[in-house]
Amino acid sequence: MTGAGTGRRLRTVSDPLSVLDEIRAEAAARDSDPGFPGAPFKALAEVGILAMPAPHAASKTGRLAPFSEEWRVLRAVARADASVGRILDGHLNGVERLAVLAPEPLRSDELEAVSTGELLLGVWGADPIPGEGGPASLVDTTDGPTIDGVKTFCSGSTGIDRALVAVRAPETEGPGPPLLVYVALDESVEVDEGWFRGAGMRASESHRVVFHRTPVLAVLGERGELVREPYFSRDAVRTAVTWAGIADSAVDAALDILAAKSGGVPDDIVSLSAGKMLAAQGTMDRWLEYAARYADTNPEDSMAPFSTGLRESIAAACRSILDEAARAVGSHPFAVAGDLDRARRDLELFLLQHRLEPALARAGRQEIQTRMTEDDDASG
Repeated sequence: MTGAGTGRRLRTVSDPLSVLDEIRAEAAARDSDPGFPGAPFKALAEVGILAMPAPHAASKTGRLAPFSEEWRVLRAVARADASVGRILDGHLNGVERLAVLAPEPLRSDELEAVSTGELLLGVWGADPIPGEGGPASLVDTTDGPTIDGVKTFCSGSTGIDRALVAVRAPETEGPGPPLLVYVALDESVEVDEGWFRGAGMRASESHRVVFHRTPVLAVLGERGELVREPYFSRDAVRTAVTWAGIADSAVDAALDILAAKSGGVPDDIVSLSAGKMLAAQGTMDRWLEYAARYADTNPEDSMAPFSTGLRESIAAACRSILDEAARAVGSHPFAVAGDLDRARRDLELFLLQHRLEPALARAGRQEIQTRMTEDDDASG
């Protein structure tokens, strides 16, 4: 595994967006010839972005950067390169969980390495489908706990240093929610680089990974820890932030094409599509502004009461942007694989990785049942 270390001590986020032009300039090349985006992560480490969720005693929020700043930066990184944003999203989730759950002295040692830009983390939760191998499970050995088995959609798998992995408990403990374990990605971790062949997110390195008695650095929390609040709903919001950043890149590309093609005053049809894209972008802005204010003001509170609605609204806005962009620009940008084509491929795949229908159905069912109970009480 190739770490993101810079070899020098970093404590603050300094001019975090100064590296975006460099990341954006090479995004198309990484899409054409996929591989782990090591240079972007070295640049992100050098300006302190990898350390943003780390605890910071002198900060009003108790962390190096408030959620509003972290999510602003994440969205901007995803706008520059979706694959880099996807890996960064997972890293930020991982650092937040590490700070809360890891035992000492592992916690302090690992957070120090994160703060100096020496460690890049990921969170891997997806199990294989039939035919891809057995799901990763905890195995107790005389030398301590290890994990065996397979995870899929492991973003950053060829370049990150540590992973928080959702694994099944040993068979002796019976069925139940998964455990969350923290592992170093050493020679016992096999990355199947031929598994991911998607059209989008090509440099996210989201491969199938096989663990061969990989030593566990720590078991983090209790069974079901991955969905513990308030962290799980914040993970969900970070995903939506990343979607929004990719959608921003689609808006940029579409408007640039339309400006170049119009040759003067754009016609009403093109102008209407541009207006609809901007309206959808504004919807994303308002949702994420609200979420950031809430998280900064209520860092111990779950965002679950609105995180599903937020994600559904942002996903719908993303799809509206892609549809309007395609309608306005026509086929040419997709035939020549330009920036808009890349944004579309990236975003469509990423949206498919997160099924919102079950959560929406639960929310709808709960509201209907609540009203049924209220009607019964009123009639009684």
